[in-house]
Amino acid sequence: MINIIGIGPNRENITLSAYDALKKADIIIGYKKYIESIEDIVEGKEIIKKGMGDEIARGELAISYSLEGKNVALISSGDPGVFGMANVMFQLISKYDNVDVKVFPGVTSLNYSASLLGAPLHDFAAISLSDILTPLDEIEKKIEYAAYADFIIAIYNPISKRRKKPFRRFKEILLDIKGEKTLIGIVDSSQNISKTKIVTLDQLNEEDINMSTTLIVGNSLTYEENGYLVTSRGYVVKSPIHPLAEEFYTKYLNDETATGSNLDCEFYPCHKELQCCDLCYCPFYPCGDGSTGGKWIKNKNVWSCQDCLWIHKKDTINCVKDGLKDILKEVSDLKTNKKELLKLRRACILKTKIKND
Repeated sequence: MINIIGIGPNRENITLSAYDALKKADIIIGYKKYIESIEDIVEGKEIIKKGMGDEIARGELAISYSLEGKNVALISSGDPGVFGMANVMFQLISKYDNVDVKVFPGVTSLNYSASLLGAPLHDFAAISLSDILTPLDEIEKKIEYAAYADFIIAIYNPISKRRKKPFRRFKEILLDIKGEKTLIGIVDSSQNISKTKIVTLDQLNEEDINMSTTLIVGNSLTYEENGYLVTSRGYVVKSPIHPLAEEFYTKYLNDETATGSNLDCEFYPCHKELQCCDLCYCPFYPCGDGSTGGKWIKNKNVWSCQDCLWIHKKDTINCVKDGLKDILKEVSDLKTNKKELLKLRRACILKTKIKND
């Protein structure tokens, strides 16, 4: 029997099922660094340590011991199905009869890194920058498509001493598509205690990256708050329609509101910057999402739009007003159709915040 076991990112995050499987194993096979991290669990077992890059040899060795009737544990860091030993083993066992295999999932580097950074994940793609087995143009295409689709992107194997070009191309592609202010979380697990850092794309330097680093690239809805990386999922924050908003949208639905910059308004520009006033009262209020600059006033239960200029930009106005035609038929729809409104907001953020539309 071969148990392909994901031991997670470190000893503290190993799963109970993986722990039990290790305890029952006769032989432990794995990369020496991974085995050393769980030495207290496998004490007294027959242990075979291999170097990095010996994946095929490790797999064949596990099969040979299994065919002798041994209970073999084949170790992967993180999860064995995510850039790990499971893929290798299922390729190898097709050469043999009577080889039983079971996979024990582990906490991935992606999930572990996300937990340290806060709550950055929504729809995401995981991409390895290692071009040892994968052509560079394939990696480039994956990065490009994930960026245009506005996925959160988790980057594995970002750089090594001899392998720097994929990282440089990764940065170049994101700069071209998403722009220099894209948020990136960095988790360095090369030491006993993982270190985190949040930077913008233009601040991302090779000196901060190594093979034990995981990067999490934010999407158009990702923002930083109180040292955490957060991506909104778009939950509805319930709130009554303000009387002034009700008055505004009564006029809006009758085509009686100003378009462009309303220079006759005594408050113009209310956000200290030139702006379009077509949607003076935001139809998404309160969105509860800080990705465009809004924020909660602490302990007051009040959502402030003071720092949000997105709704007053021309391309935003064009996108939102086009979508409002189907959603907003009467003022009460600001409340009853809030989910549809927030989906419209997400769609327009994607269209207006991706650098090259």
